[in-house]
Parts: sequence; C-alpha cells; structure tokens
Amino acid sequence: MSLLTEKEQDLITTTIGEAEKLTSGEIRIAVEKHCKGEAFDRATEYFSKLGMDKTSLRNGVLIYLAYEDHKFAIIGDKGIYKCVPPDFWETTQIAMQAHFSSGNIAGGLIAGITLAGEKLAISFPYQSGDINELPNDIIFMDQQKHKL
Repeated sequence: MSLLTEKEQDLITTTIGEAEKLTSGEIRIAVEKHCKGEAFDRATEYFSKLGMDKTSLRNGVLIYLAYEDHKFAIIGDKGIYKCVPPDFWETTQIAMQAHFSSGNIAGGLIAGITLAGEKLAISFPYQSGDINELPNDIIFMDQQKHKL
C-alpha cells in the first residue's frame, strides 16, 4: 500500500493549484520515508535543493513529511517570514497534526496547503500575469533518480 492513493495525490496537487490562483506564492510538498535528523533541518535542505529560494518574491512554502518517522515541517522563504504572524507556522502545524494523528495524511497536507495559501493570499495576492514558478506535483524524495 502506498502512502497516498492516486486520487489523493490528484486532490493535493489540485489544492495547490487552487491555493496558488489566489497568490503569487508557491507551495510544494516533499515526502520521504525517513528523516535524517530534525524535520526542520531536512526541510531547509530540500527547500534550497528544490530551488524554492529562487522565486521572484521569495514567497515559497515547503511542506515536508517523513511519514515512517512521523515527522514534518512547514517552512517559508524570507519574504513570507516578514509578513505572516509569529504563530502562523505553529498553528498550521497543529491543524496538520490533527489530521495526521488520525491517519489522514492527505487531509493533513491539504490543511497545510489551504492555510498557507490563505496567508500567502493576504501578503502576496495574485498579480496579473503571474506565472507558476514551481511545479505543483508532490515530490517523493525516495523515488528521485538523483538523491538531493
């Protein structure tokens, strides 16, 4: 059995697309079985390696999940930290954890995407001519041909 069904994966990528219609921000999901060290540190490593620090407004958000180790983190680029309230990351993690604790991985990821999109829309509203700078697909790090 895989972590997410094809239908759940489609729903997650659709949710990312819908959230990004309201903002110039970029949201990505990175998933792997195991986390070496702290989830925040691993998310920070992937954030850079996935080029998320290269968006024009520095407004990318990465949700990282190590499902076998029950670890996750949500991080944003420099532009976001200047705009969101100090408790944003913690409240988003609490909302996600509520779903994860009941075994609803897709629901937790969708909750994180939705909350991040709402906050991004306030500080980084969609601009005419905005382009999608990063793909919306889920990155399964364990399945990458070239390990990051």
